[in-house]
Amino acid sequence: MTKRMVILPPQSELTRSWAAELASIDGLEVVCAENEAEAMEVLPAAEAAYGTLDRRMLAVADRLSWLQAPMAAPPPGYFFDELTAHPVTVTNFRGIYNDHVATHAVALVLAIARNIPVYIRQQANGDWDRHLADSDVIHLQNSTAVVVGVGAIGAEISRMLAAFGVTVHGVDPQLASPPEGVVAMHTPDELDSLLPGADIVLLTLPHTPESEGLINARRIALMQPHAMLVNIGRGPTVSLEAVNDALDRGALGAVALDVFEVEPLPPEHPLWRQPRALLTPHVAVVGPYIDDRRLGVLKRNAEAFVQGAPLENIVNKELWY
Repeated sequence: MTKRMVILPPQSELTRSWAAELASIDGLEVVCAENEAEAMEVLPAAEAAYGTLDRRMLAVADRLSWLQAPMAAPPPGYFFDELTAHPVTVTNFRGIYNDHVATHAVALVLAIARNIPVYIRQQANGDWDRHLADSDVIHLQNSTAVVVGVGAIGAEISRMLAAFGVTVHGVDPQLASPPEGVVAMHTPDELDSLLPGADIVLLTLPHTPESEGLINARRIALMQPHAMLVNIGRGPTVSLEAVNDALDRGALGAVALDVFEVEPLPPEHPLWRQPRALLTPHVAVVGPYIDDRRLGVLKRNAEAFVQGAPLENIVNKELWY
């Protein structure tokens, strides 16, 4: 029996090419909805969909049993109450960005450790100033990192940091056995006790009800004044106001952020001008092969769906990941 899959709007050359690829799967009819009106027409007969649903579309999708989210961690609002309560199974694209995000995260750590942001600012002014204190350098071989969120990306970051001699502790609600490079795993309720001993605090967390605002003024106050805070997970997990205030007061050594509470970060935001801040515009996921990897997950799941086999990357809708 043929099943229908709807590629939800908006469409692009890429999504249309994916639809053509999926259409080659026996037993699957693929429809590209160019706008919401078209989606409303075709969803009532659809068992599967790719993209983002709103409440109106979900209300007419009576037969929907599988939804492929368009990201590894969709933005706030993707998992609204009606979608969470709906029996539809949601899958995502986690696992395809591990190498790119981990490399970016470790590049941020290395740059801060060796004062590269300071030298970049000096370069712009032609300023040959070598008079930085030894204490401004983070000696990785004597450093302790706390990686918060030890999924596939966090595990790869931990492995890479350990290769530089960093002692890595992991914090994760599900993983109990330490992956390569991690000396010990801890539960989230142990985070506060770990922060005072950390030279590097690195977040790879998705945005969930539990992670929102995780790093706030109270937790920054638990960290050492020289500590480095790195966030390559999701912006809402870190309070930018608390970070900027701590940098102003010398209560935080440095910060490296690829994600932000508000994106794009407004040009007038004071973090842009913090000398101990290294900011990149949500580019950790950028790198070759990502579109091919996304199609790979989508096609494997579509084939499994038609065959009634288990899907990969199933999301806990209440936790958003």
